[in-house]
This record gives sequence, structure tokens and C-alpha cells, in this order.
Amino acid sequence: MTRTYVITGASDGIGAAVARELFSRGDHVVALGTNPEKGAALVRAAERAPGSVEYIQADLSLVANNRRVVDSILNDHPAIDGLVLCARFFRTYRRVTADGFEDNFALFYLSRLLFSYGLRPALEKTDKPVIVNVAGPGHDTPVAWNDLQSERGYDGVHAMFMTGRLDDLLGVTFAERYGDGPVRYVLFHPGTTSTGFVGEFDPPTAAYIEQQKALAKPATAVVPPIVRLLDNPPKQPLTAFNMYSELSTRSSLFSAKDAERLTKITDELLERVDG
Repeated sequence: MTRTYVITGASDGIGAAVARELFSRGDHVVALGTNPEKGAALVRAAERAPGSVEYIQADLSLVANNRRVVDSILNDHPAIDGLVLCARFFRTYRRVTADGFEDNFALFYLSRLLFSYGLRPALEKTDKPVIVNVAGPGHDTPVAWNDLQSERGYDGVHAMFMTGRLDDLLGVTFAERYGDGPVRYVLFHPGTTSTGFVGEFDPPTAAYIEQQKALAKPATAVVPPIVRLLDNPPKQPLTAFNMYSELSTRSSLFSAKDAERLTKITDELLERVDG
């Protein structure tokens, strides 16, 4: 039986590698990204595979684009087996989207929230639905509640790590709301991986990235543990993994109180965009 998976950030790195594995074994992949050339290469690769892929080019840093794409996917695919969230874009310099959100906050958090909740109805129609949020759970960067948009003293690495913390709390809230349903939420840490490293870097950061590429494991090494989670989701509503090793979600990093606080802030921000 052919299964259907949605992958964001599928132009490069881990997202593209997981997409290739899935359509190579006969599944259908809805791949989202921003690079049309790399998207076309993915489609060409699937032509020789038993499975298939459809590529959707979209800038997921904008709320309206997320909602439009989610609605389109729901219309075309009323039942979805899994969602893999990989979209991320590093910037040395702070950027604000047209919606007024800092870019990490918009793409690395809000987009993942909108896809998680938006595709839930289609996920609930399959046997073992799962969301794998590739976000680096367990990092102890404090959440700056008075500066979630990283306006003061912006540092690209810190902004990325803190936004990853928001994804941890997103998982907590999703599991609290829908843990009685069939969808499992998995926070996944791939470790240091040689991905596409897409982003905008100043010269020192670019040099550092090149060093990391030489030392990091290939994206293909991250595929088996992710596919394992797609094929056999954990029984608990919320889990976290670093590759194959399960992490505890009972620490203060996964605080239900903090998750509720973030939800209220997020709802207010999204209402402003809607308005």
C-alpha cells in the first residue's frame, strides 16, 4: 500500500534525503521547498523510482503561504501518513518578514505550528500517523519571553537555538491537545549533519560552516532513524530523540506552563496577521 508523506524543507539536506528514501521504496511524497532547480532534480529522480513525488515551491516564512499550501494539500490528499518538518534558513543578520516576524520565529516555529495543526485532520485518517519535527530538542537555551523576536543583540545561532526551544513547547501543546487521538508528535535531533547549509552568512560564519561540513556526517546517515519513526511511531503522544536515543520530555525544558504561555502569545500574534 502506498503511503503519503509531507516534507517541508525538502530541497536540501535531511528533507531531500528522506524524500528520496521514501519515494525510492514506493511511497508518495509531497515535497516543499524554495529552490525550483533542486525541486526539479527531485522530481526527475522519482521518475526512475517505484514511488512518486510532487514538488511545491513556497516561501513558508509567510503565514498566508503556509495556510494556502496546507489547504491545497488537504484538498489533494485527504489522508496523510506522516509529516516531516525540516524547513529552516540561517541568517547571520536579523531579517523581518512581511508579516512583521523575525525570520527564525516565522519559518522555524510558526510554519511548523501551522503545518502540525493544519494537516492534523488528514493525519488522523491513517493508521499510524506521526509528525517528526526535526528541531534539535533538549537544548537548554533559555526562552527570552520578553524578546521572542530576537530584537535585542541579534545573534543568528542563539536565535536558531531559542526558536528550537519553541518547537519543543509546540510539541508539548500538541500532545496535550490531541494526545488522545492517533497522531504521535516526535521531536528529533539529527546531531551535527552536513546538510545543504542554506542561509545568508557573513564571511567568518561562512568559513565556520565549511569546517562543519568537513566534520559532519552526511544527511543520508540521518534518514534511517527518521524513517524508523515514520514506520513505527512511539506509543506516547510526545517523544524526543537524538538520532536513535530517546530523550526525556519530563524536564523543565518541556514545561506545560511554558507551553501554555507560548500558545497564548502565538495566538495573539497570529490574530494580528489575520486582522
